[in-house]
Amino acid sequence: MEFKHVSVLLEECIENLNIDPDGIYVDGTLGGGGHSSYICQHLSPKGTLIGIDRDQDALQAASKRLEPYDCQKIFVQSNYSDIRNVLAELEVDGIDGALLDLGVSSFQLDNADRGFSYMNDAPLDMRMNQDDPFTAYDVVNGYDQKELTRIISKYGEEKWASRIASFIVNGRKEGDIETTGQLVELIKAAIPAKARREGPHPAKRTFQAIRIEVNDELGQLERAIHEFCDVLHPGGRLCVISFHSLEDRIVKEIIAERVNPCTCPKEFPVCVCGKTADIRKITRKPILPSAEELEVNPRSRSAKLRVCEKL
Repeated sequence: MEFKHVSVLLEECIENLNIDPDGIYVDGTLGGGGHSSYICQHLSPKGTLIGIDRDQDALQAASKRLEPYDCQKIFVQSNYSDIRNVLAELEVDGIDGALLDLGVSSFQLDNADRGFSYMNDAPLDMRMNQDDPFTAYDVVNGYDQKELTRIISKYGEEKWASRIASFIVNGRKEGDIETTGQLVELIKAAIPAKARREGPHPAKRTFQAIRIEVNDELGQLERAIHEFCDVLHPGGRLCVISFHSLEDRIVKEIIAERVNPCTCPKEFPVCVCGKTADIRKITRKPILPSAEELEVNPRSRSAKLRVCEKL
């Protein structure tokens, strides 16, 4: 299957990265190389792109796509939250900008074998890195009802979480739940008919929750934002595209924390903790897709771009 992915907020990302042609830039969620191809267009032969992805298929596809560009290119199979270790191994002391697109790629969603989609019947997988041992099968068949309720409620923001968890636990008494199709049927049975007729696909939130759990997406994101802010050169920028409120909240709160790190009580007339900002906000509010982009790529509708700059 060809690795296809429509890059979201592409022009806005490139504009806000404020690219130095001779600089070092990291695409921490390389995917098929869509954003990176535009970064490379703005780099000279002295400039460097470091592309990171957990998915070997993505790295292979991006490597081929970026062949025509003259800048230096380095591809690394890793988690973007390990950026400090990645740079240390490459003997790179800092970077001039970075991009994180937190969306699941269209390739992963549309490739039935990967088990990300509730629209195709496939083995329960959902791993970003196919070398990882932990899968959606382990979550669905191994977590007790309380834990299933917790993750479906917290990560999926699903109001029927308790009922869905109950149906999953009862359903697996008949045998392991092995496919996305089996899981979808249990979710549909758990959600009342009236609720199923309203809003998105009834399985969307639960599948999101399980995917986040399998890949530890929120924990990795929290670590990554701090790490990327640390490794930026002064003037370097970090662009982060999120796709749901949980991700955006983490990005927003960490940026705010680093813009105003003072821990002194509000009644203190002057700061005595000595903590000072090391970044500044470039975007006060998130940048959203244009009407034109929404028409071309409906999957971009929930995207939000936040940008900060190292002081």
